[in-house]
This record gives sequence, structure tokens and C-alpha cells, in this order.
Amino acid sequence: MIGILLKDNEFEQDIRELLMAFYPGERFAHQETEGVKFYVKGEQEQGVYRLEVDGETCRFEVPEGERLETKNRIKQNLYRLLEKQTGQSLPWGTLTGIRPTKIPLTKLEEGWEPEDIREFMRKTYYASEEKIALSVEVAERERELLSRISYEDGYSLYVGIPFCPTTCLYCSFTSYPIGKWEKRMEEYLGALFQELEYTAGRMKGKKLDTVYFGGGTPTSLSAEHLEQVIGKVEELFDLSGIQEFTVEAGRPDSITAEKLEVLKRHGITRISINPQTMNQKTLDIIGRRHTVEMVKEKFALARELGFDNINMDLIIGLPGETMEDVERTMEEIRALSPDSITVHSLALKRAARLNLEWDQYAQLGMVNTQEMIDLTARYAREMGMEPYYLYRQKNMAGNFENVGYALPGKACIYNILIMEEMQTIAACGAGTTTKVVYPAEHRRERAENVKDVEQYIGRIDEMIGRKDALLR
Repeated sequence: MIGILLKDNEFEQDIRELLMAFYPGERFAHQETEGVKFYVKGEQEQGVYRLEVDGETCRFEVPEGERLETKNRIKQNLYRLLEKQTGQSLPWGTLTGIRPTKIPLTKLEEGWEPEDIREFMRKTYYASEEKIALSVEVAERERELLSRISYEDGYSLYVGIPFCPTTCLYCSFTSYPIGKWEKRMEEYLGALFQELEYTAGRMKGKKLDTVYFGGGTPTSLSAEHLEQVIGKVEELFDLSGIQEFTVEAGRPDSITAEKLEVLKRHGITRISINPQTMNQKTLDIIGRRHTVEMVKEKFALARELGFDNINMDLIIGLPGETMEDVERTMEEIRALSPDSITVHSLALKRAARLNLEWDQYAQLGMVNTQEMIDLTARYAREMGMEPYYLYRQKNMAGNFENVGYALPGKACIYNILIMEEMQTIAACGAGTTTKVVYPAEHRRERAENVKDVEQYIGRIDEMIGRKDALLR
């Protein structure tokens, strides 16, 4: 346990997040108590901030009324103290937010040169040269891909299907076992269709750029229900100008030829078939009820049906996996030759079974290293892919990042839009969040739907009301 004792709590979250990066999984106390390893103390008086870590003190000036600059200086000095205390540095330096590419992308939009951005990130955030180079490269590619998107007049649509065959060990997303809801699916779809009808009417006159079906696992629905949902979106929304339509097929054990035929018939342009790992022992541990061979079979089936933009998600840092396991996965993925891959670093989410049942799995070891990250990047580039989007999560193994790689012309625009928050995303379904962007005002607002499916059905008018208050 680490103690945080601050005279003013304005920057408490920033200090705590940086401590979490150096000491992942650590708990915090906000008063003097037993069992504390060391205390972090801070106070500001007359333009000077005094920061103390485990008895070592530093003082530095902070500008009056400049919150961002004050925050940066506090984090810079805390970083140096923690770096000295632990003998380690962090790949992302003082950056603890989930969108590190937002910094270089914003600077590019303001007309900065890439080298000036790199120098700014070195001096301000202490990030490593490798991470700075990656973030600037991704930002440059994002800017190019978003050049054909209207932030003012366009929007994207997210449709949430919060059901899965089973719940994976590491998952904290809104998902419910499909077996318990199949007989009541018409109730969920009725509420979803009501929300879709409102959204279509409210967004009329704006250009729909991308559509994304996520979850959960959308293909956990029956082929008949999948047909109904896609058909309803086609009926309500003008899809004539959309640039992509993604459906996460996700779990191979949810995929059938009949469901893929439904997607193909409706002109779905991009799907995901997500193994997470190609090591059977790991699949068994994490609760993925499919085999490595099933991944290959369903991927081949999708190719036979003509899908030419298939993504595959992978997770680095899963229980018991070694460098050899990661390399085996990448060899198998290369042999399949997908159009894009997304490499996730395992994040220990509070609500995930992996965290709740930590003692049961900790003995297996969960290791993520820079060498593993570099290995996946090398394979992706050898496959002709380029990094096109990047984000981070709290409590991520190794304090690394998630990176999406894609072949030229196969990048997912929606992924960039959801991360960079550059365009309004209207989201429908249990557990979804609508994000409204006001570009001229540099402002963003959110409206969240309840996660529980039963409550979503019963409170659908309230969910629509939340959205209406935001979109009017």
C-alpha cells in the first residue's frame, strides 16, 4: 500500500495514475495508517509546489492559472523521483492517458512538423524514442485516413449486441451468456429497434460514415436475428455513403456458414475473427471454447465466401504465455494472412474474472515484455501491415499499448474515430455510450445506456431520453 497525502487534491488522480504505472496493482491510502510502504506528499504555496516521495523532497515553480502546465510539472518531478526510487523508466514516460496519439494528431492539425512534435514529447512527457516514433507515425496515418471524414456533418453508428457464448477470463465488457437470453431475444431487439428508430430520425440530414456492430459477440445471435438487426439498420439509415460496415464475428465458436452468408448478403465490408492466441492450452485457461483448428476453419470459410477485409485480435500477456508462445501465435497468424491485426496488451480489469480470481491464475505468470511487443510489430510489418491506431488501458501488463495494424486500404476508420473522439458516434444497445462531438467548441459530451439487459429493456424510454437531451 502507498500513501497519498495532498494538501490540495486537484492533481490527486494524475499522481495516483503515475504511481499505478510504476506500481501496478498497488492499493492506496489517503491517511497515515499501518502497512504503508511509503508516502507521497504534495502541497502548493505561492507558486511553488513541494513534492515528497518516501522522504525525498523537491520544490519547483508552477505557473498561476495554468492547470495543464502545472499538471505536467508535477508529473515530471514525480516521475524523476519514482524513476530514481525504482531504478526503472516507463516506455510512455509520464503519459498515463488512454489516447497518446491525440497529442501528435492535434499538433499535426495545428501545422507542427513531425520532428518538432517528437522533441516536444521528449521534453514534456519523457516517453521513449520508440513510443514517440510509433505515436507520431500512427498520428500521421490517422490524419490521412480521416481527411475524407466530416467532423461537423458526419457521424458513425455503433450497435451493441451484449451477448457471448461464454464470458472470457479477462473480459469486463458488457456481455451476457447467449444461452440465457435466446428465448427472450425478441424483447431485447424490440428495445434496440426502438432506440435505432429514434436515432435515425434524430440524425437525419447528417452523413453516416461508418457502422460498427460490437458487443459482446454479434454473431452469438442466430442467423435469423442477425438478419433482423442488419435489415433494421438498412431500413432506417441511409447507407449509400458509408465508408465501412464492420461486424465483429469475434468468437470462432459463434460463427456458422449461415451467419457469414447473412453478412455477405448484406454487404458487410469488414469482419473480425478473434483467436486472442493460437495456443490451445491458453485458450482452455481463458475460457475460449474453441480450438486453434476452429479458428483456421472459420477463417478459411470466410475467405471462401469472399470476405476480403478480415481482422484478427490478439492478446499479449495471457496467463502462462512465453515468448515462444507469442511467436507460435504470430507464425500461425502469418500463415492465415489476415488483412489486419490488433495486438492488445492484457489489462487487468476490476470486474474481470481474472482479477476477481487472481490467486488462482497468478501462479501461471502473466508476462508482457518489450521483446514480445517488438516481435508482434515485426511480424505485422513483414506481413505488409502498418500501424494505424493506438490506445492504452489502465492496469495494462507491462505498461504498454494496444496497436492496430492493417494492410494498405484495410484500416478501420471507426477504430480511429472512437479513439480520437473526432466525430459524433451514436450508440444503441445495452452498455453503449453515445459520444457527441462539437468540433467548433472543442467540446465532447456523453450519454450512457445502462449495462443490464433487463433494465435496458424496461427503461428504454429513459435511455432514449438521455440521448435526446444530448443530441437536441
